Amino acid sequence: MKEEGRRNSYRDLIVWQKAMDLTRQVCQMTMTFPQDEIYGLTAQIKRCAVSIPSNIAEGRGRNSDKEFIRFLNISLGSVYELQTQLELALSFNYLTDYKNLDLLSIEVEKMLNALINSKKQKV
Repeated sequence: MKEEGRRNSYRDLIVWQKAMDLTRQVCQMTMTFPQDEIYGLTAQIKRCAVSIPSNIAEGRGRNSDKEFIRFLNISLGSVYELQTQLELALSFNYLTDYKNLDLLSIEVEKMLNALINSKKQKV
């Protein structure tokens, strides 16, 4: 996924790549939600899922470890928000494949925590 002439791009971060996978899967999954949820839970789930890789990318683009950590923490908050909303969707019987989404969200959560801790040691 490396672009020619670009070094240390957010696209090179495995956590960003995993967050993109999670976002794609979540957005596909919401297509099966009831139509009356389109402006409710569906929109909220999509918003927070999209926020995860978006904040990783924005933080990486700030060229400051302190700013990067701040945006990684925002991204982590969005992971927790997504996990909560997925549990709600499960309780409403909207989800058919909760386990895989949950496992992927936990993987992204752990990767974000590890990256945050790594960057904090350098600041």
